[in-house]
Amino acid sequence: MPIFASALVLAVTPLLPSVQLQAQAPAKSVAGKAIDPGQLAAATDGDAGAQFHIGAQYYEGHGVPQDYSRAAFWFLKAADQGNADAQFNLGLLYDQGHGVSQSYSKADSWYLKAAAQGDPYAQLKLGIAYREGQGVPQDDTQAAQWYSKAAAQGVAEAQVALGLLYDQGHGVPQDYAEAASWYQKAAAQGVAEAQFNLGLLYAQGHGVPQDDSQAVVWYRKAAEQGDAGAQFKLGGAYHDGQGIAKDDTQAAQWYRKAAEQGDADAQYDLAVMYSKGEGLPKDDSKTVFWFRQAAEQGDAGAQFELGALYARGDGVPQDYSQAVAWWQMAAKQGDVGAQFDLGVAYEAGQGIPQDYAQSYFWFSLAATGNQDQANAEEFAKARDAAASKLAPAELSSQQERAQKWFADHQAKP
Repeated sequence: MPIFASALVLAVTPLLPSVQLQAQAPAKSVAGKAIDPGQLAAATDGDAGAQFHIGAQYYEGHGVPQDYSRAAFWFLKAADQGNADAQFNLGLLYDQGHGVSQSYSKADSWYLKAAAQGDPYAQLKLGIAYREGQGVPQDDTQAAQWYSKAAAQGVAEAQVALGLLYDQGHGVPQDYAEAASWYQKAAAQGVAEAQFNLGLLYAQGHGVPQDDSQAVVWYRKAAEQGDAGAQFKLGGAYHDGQGIAKDDTQAAQWYRKAAEQGDADAQYDLAVMYSKGEGLPKDDSKTVFWFRQAAEQGDAGAQFELGALYARGDGVPQDYSQAVAWWQMAAKQGDVGAQFDLGVAYEAGQGIPQDYAQSYFWFSLAATGNQDQANAEEFAKARDAAASKLAPAELSSQQERAQKWFADHQAKP
């Protein structure tokens, strides 16, 4: 029985908003020059502004050797007097464990004091703390409230974070239009995550009119800033001619940019293009390379394809044991093509000892999980043929095993 014929279809991934936001609120700083004796005297006498200024110099190493412990000493004096900038910076030191013992809870307590005085970056940091459950109980409602305060003051990172909450319905009712509004504000400030997410909303028609050309506009803005997800989507738009003229050369170029950043979907699609010679010269060794990159990240489709390459000896020496190893990885993730080919391998004893019970089990999973009517008859025939080789008790055992597999994987029985 031949192995299942791969169609080598480009990856189709769900359009999900980016969650790669790494908001970095900047420390409040001062100009770099040596500590002024008069300012030091004022700080010693209790002037909060002078205390903050000296603390900031030590924090950044402006005019003095960088010394987080001395920074914390002076920030604490100013923070205790209600200086919001010092409170925020002291929170950063506890957050990072610089000059003090790392403590999210102490960081949050200082952020709260600064946030209560209206500091937008302290509000952002509190939003992050509640979103991640760092130093406080995880609470998306609280996260949304603090993000909203910072976003209203124009903090771009808070705007995209708040947009994500509305996009996903976390801590606030799901509202795509509200998500789009906040993404647009952050996107206008150049935040790549917001630009990418806005592109996704246009592609889906969520909160904005469906418009593939607008999706491409925003994908491109984010992609040109190096956002791998946007690079992958822009490559897909060029490949499919969706929102822009079809151009396989451009598709391959954008897939490569994302693939080189480790995007498994882009690695898979770049491998497909090398296998077909679409947009670049056909190259079996590069096909293998990029499928392997994606497969090693756990991409089931790439694991299946890599197994098929080993089975056929395309771009690699033919090796059924390697084919079986990759199919096993993909099959355990529910890839029906890998499940079918694993059944073939067990039936023929290729790359693995012959085992009709195992063959039936994998054929059964493939036949039940398959959603492609073109393969339904072939899969069912293989399953039924394997069943005919088993004793009733063994057949019953493997049927129960298959049912348990679907129950464990929340798939249809």
